[in-house]
Amino acid sequence: MLKFFIALMMMILPLTVSAQSQDVTIEGFGGKIAAVVQIPNSREKFPLVIICHGFTGNKDEVLLKSLADNLEREGIASIRFDFNGHGDSYGAFKDMTIPNEVEDLKKIYDWAEHLQGVTNIGVVGHSQGGVVTSMFAGEFGAKKIKAIVLMSPAAVLREDAVRGNLFDVKFDPLNPPVTVAISDGKYKVGRSYILTAQTLPIYETAEKFNGPALMIHGTGDVVVPYTYSLYYQKTFKHGTLELIDRADHCFRGMENRIAKISTEFLMKYLK
Repeated sequence: MLKFFIALMMMILPLTVSAQSQDVTIEGFGGKIAAVVQIPNSREKFPLVIICHGFTGNKDEVLLKSLADNLEREGIASIRFDFNGHGDSYGAFKDMTIPNEVEDLKKIYDWAEHLQGVTNIGVVGHSQGGVVTSMFAGEFGAKKIKAIVLMSPAAVLREDAVRGNLFDVKFDPLNPPVTVAISDGKYKVGRSYILTAQTLPIYETAEKFNGPALMIHGTGDVVVPYTYSLYYQKTFKHGTLELIDRADHCFRGMENRIAKISTEFLMKYLK
């Protein structure tokens, strides 16, 4: 079924040469994933970058769109998408977990790999999307993933789940409730998210990736201290770290700068 869908989309999408941006729907881990594909004009062959948002985020954030635009200007295609329970994609937020986000990313990769014209593939993830990216890269390896960029990777999520503290909302970590309401009740985190996060082999899986990895983190990040990126740097065989003075978790006001840093790094290994 997946191969049929990919073939159908490739017939529908003449964006390998002409279209700059197009909304697509991809079959995910448990339903439809909403995504946006950007491909440079007049390019028959091109590398592609998969862009992953963070916890409660979405594909249309300024940081991610800035990155996609920067990549396009340098002849690199991109696909940014909403994970399950986020944005326009399938599922409820309370059912989202790190493992099923990794499965969503695998589906996106399968689709991108079969897109006509794609040569090499890289992955970028912000916050929780950075954790998902690192684990996915560890599973797939450097032969399939040529380079990764982790922006403010939120590896703190495992410790938060163990301590019973999500965004200053406390709970019993040994017996988590069915849901934990955060952000004044706007979001409800499910028990399965907490339980899987408590034993999540984040660094243990990520260290299997032996390709180039760039971590970008702000020294002013109070959501995820930059020390987590320092540990990632030590974990990866070819990891480098770019610390951004006083930048917050989402790099507000610095989005284009971060996009340019990421693009320059990816150009070295994808083109």
